[in-house]
Amino acid sequence: MSFFLAAGSVSAVFSPNNKVGIHLAVPSDEDVQKASDLVNSTGGKWGYVTLVIQENDRNHDKWQGVFDKLRKKRLIPIIRIGTEPQGAMWKKPSEADAKGWAEFLSGLNWVTKDRYIILFNEPNHGQEWGGSVNPEDYASVSLAFAKELKHKSSDFFIMLAGLDAAAPSQVPAYEDEAVFLSKIIASKKEIFDQIDGWSSHSYPNPGFAGSPYDRGRNSIANYQWELSLLNSLGIEKELPVFITETGWPHSNFSPETVGQYLNAAYERVWNPDGRVRAVTPFVLNYQGEPFLQFSWQKKESTEMYDHYFLMQGMAKIEGSPEQIEKGKITLDLPKELLVDSTYTLPIRLENKGQALWDKDEGYQLKLEEGSIVDSFFSDIKEVAPFEDDEVYLYIKTGSKKAKNKVKISLYKGDRKVMDGGVWNYMTGPLPKLTFRVSRIPKLRKDNNQKYEIQVFDSKEQLVFKKKGIKTIKNVGVIEQVRNVYPAGRYRVVVLSDYYLPRQTFITIKKEGNEVTFKPLLPFDFNKDGKFDIVDFAALIRNFPLLRLFIP
Repeated sequence: MSFFLAAGSVSAVFSPNNKVGIHLAVPSDEDVQKASDLVNSTGGKWGYVTLVIQENDRNHDKWQGVFDKLRKKRLIPIIRIGTEPQGAMWKKPSEADAKGWAEFLSGLNWVTKDRYIILFNEPNHGQEWGGSVNPEDYASVSLAFAKELKHKSSDFFIMLAGLDAAAPSQVPAYEDEAVFLSKIIASKKEIFDQIDGWSSHSYPNPGFAGSPYDRGRNSIANYQWELSLLNSLGIEKELPVFITETGWPHSNFSPETVGQYLNAAYERVWNPDGRVRAVTPFVLNYQGEPFLQFSWQKKESTEMYDHYFLMQGMAKIEGSPEQIEKGKITLDLPKELLVDSTYTLPIRLENKGQALWDKDEGYQLKLEEGSIVDSFFSDIKEVAPFEDDEVYLYIKTGSKKAKNKVKISLYKGDRKVMDGGVWNYMTGPLPKLTFRVSRIPKLRKDNNQKYEIQVFDSKEQLVFKKKGIKTIKNVGVIEQVRNVYPAGRYRVVVLSDYYLPRQTFITIKKEGNEVTFKPLLPFDFNKDGKFDIVDFAALIRNFPLLRLFIP
């Protein structure tokens, strides 16, 4: 039986959120690991990373690999869309570019249900917009991008670009943030119908030298000034805040001071403010100008500055982001079991959603309805999206024959994420097995010869064995065979000292189970189950074994 869970998502009414994050220049394995060690430390899980995807780097396999890596490290990506450098400036995007970006971004399996997107970077700098600031053009292009993305999926969480609050009004090179925003709203106020959050570059200005105790514009609380400005311009929509750039350069302050300042900013401003969803200081690792002074990793070294470790030690919380759960549970289970038996039954899981199914994340199979005398499931271990794996149900049946009905479902903690359907089965009496076996070169039928019978399932697991079975005229009987089930296919092996094993196969029936083995050969003198040169040495040490060759 296969049970398919349609696209859906599971989240609590309130999802705990780890606000701590970091900006990554490149998503290398080393930097992703260091980011995880930083933001998911000291009680934390599911922190954020801000990344830039340039239009000349839209490689599906590369970025799907990055997302899968972030998923395993419990990191939530915030993706800033970028064009590509043209000399000393960035190419200006156009409305026509929106469709290609939407196709690319919607083709990725994201880490969380919310697909965080920032539309470009500091467009109140002329060099970020083809050489000349143009708020009206930025508004038109961003509106086209937002609409195209939302058309692809309502899960895209759109933010306008973070702006430079310290920029002067010197058109075309710069425009004051307040002027820039007022012109966006005057030109395309409806863009805020498509906007879900607010990206802020809340740097401690002027000169990145401000105090963590400063407030207002050009401070670490710059976002508060921005939200007030938006409200004064007629934008009443409540926008959660993502501070995707902030921090102090270690050229102005010692790394220890930078760490103390960041800690104060989190504890006094960002963490207590419920509007702030994430803070990703700039930048984990940047090995050249002009941002070397902001790098948390030392130049030409794998070592980190002190503020990395100070922030690593800051108390955090375990986030629980909403993820789409989709997949299939296949219950290819027998319809009849036997009393007084134990079973290991496979259940196949196929993950087609976003979450990484793992015991450490609280994922487990449960018997939601019905009961079994004694049972448990094996652990679920790292079943990634678009992968499948088997989980095993271990059962011990009782001594009574009965009809049974159980429902198996996938849970995360105490919350059901997938309905696995119903398994109906009955427990019946133990079957009898009759076997026929002879030995070469014996000419007469044996009486009272002792044998061992072993039974293996389709996965080559030993499910039953019985020793010391006597035969009469080469026929042996096992009155009760446990741990098998009717219609199951099994490999049956017969063993006798100094004889090579023989095997055959049987499909178990309720009655009439009979097998006949080929004659046993007396060539296993060292009793290891095979015939080789070592057996000759064993025969030389034990000449009485030659009696086995007497007819």
